[in-house]
Amino acid sequence: MRRILLSTIKVLISAALLYLALRKVNLSELASRINLASLGWIGMAIAVTFLQIFVGVLRWRAVSAECGAPLGTMQAMRYNVIGTFFNQTLPSSIGGDAVRLWLVARGGAGWRAATYSIFVDRAIGLISLAIVIVASLPWSYSLITDPHGRSALLLVDFAALAGGAGFLALGWLPWPWLKRWWGTHHLHACSVIANRVIFSRKHGAAIAVQSVLVHVLAVAIAWCVVQSIAAPVMFGQLFQLVPPVMLITMLPISIAGWGVREATMGLAFGYAGLMANECVNVSLLYGAVMFIVGAFGGLVWIFSAEKAAQGSVPIEVPQ
Repeated sequence: MRRILLSTIKVLISAALLYLALRKVNLSELASRINLASLGWIGMAIAVTFLQIFVGVLRWRAVSAECGAPLGTMQAMRYNVIGTFFNQTLPSSIGGDAVRLWLVARGGAGWRAATYSIFVDRAIGLISLAIVIVASLPWSYSLITDPHGRSALLLVDFAALAGGAGFLALGWLPWPWLKRWWGTHHLHACSVIANRVIFSRKHGAAIAVQSVLVHVLAVAIAWCVVQSIAAPVMFGQLFQLVPPVMLITMLPISIAGWGVREATMGLAFGYAGLMANECVNVSLLYGAVMFIVGAFGGLVWIFSAEKAAQGSVPIEVPQ
């Protein structure tokens, strides 16, 4: 009953926010702007999305190895592509992470190593996203002149940055009870792993580049979408506006980020003095690209050995 209630709430949130956002959009006018050239740009956006997934795979492999759950490149790519499908179908923007966790655990790593690998990878991605937003603040402030918009940007970004810094600091604290108490034991272990990965001489630089590149590619996807409908938005503006939108969209309060993404992008573009209807157009097409990529992930899942095996292989839960 609790799961049904939470899922229902997320559906209602997505529906309400989509309704509010779509009131600013003329869907027939948007459809009339789609032509052969537009489809080429959408195809480019799909290709960039797969590149973004692959870059994420490279980071996840390094993290998983540190967690005791080593993954092959093709195996990790398959899991991530499958995850995009479940991100679109499960009632959360992080539903694919739960499926990736299940797949890694089924592969023999066990629940603990699988959970650590997903959690640490997500944490590193969140920290890098907050750093990208902070680095672009001088330009964002010149673009966003509305004081409420500036305050909201600072609040969201520094909350994420403070959370990330606190998470990393946890691994450096010498207090023995952090390793023993049930409330901090696993969080402390994940923090230690994250510090080891980020500050590693072997992986640190590559992890930093990959983490930033993932977010730059998200902006590139949005740029391809903008070009597909010839929206009057420049790449620099997207670079300043899309990362904060992606940060808020990560909140698991809607279905695959639908509604939250459109409403947040509408607010961000509005604060920047750009046309709100165009931002919703861009957001809808961005979501459509994610949906198409998720459909490919669904096909990978349907024909995967993991689905064929279903629940026949037990998973050992480490003590």
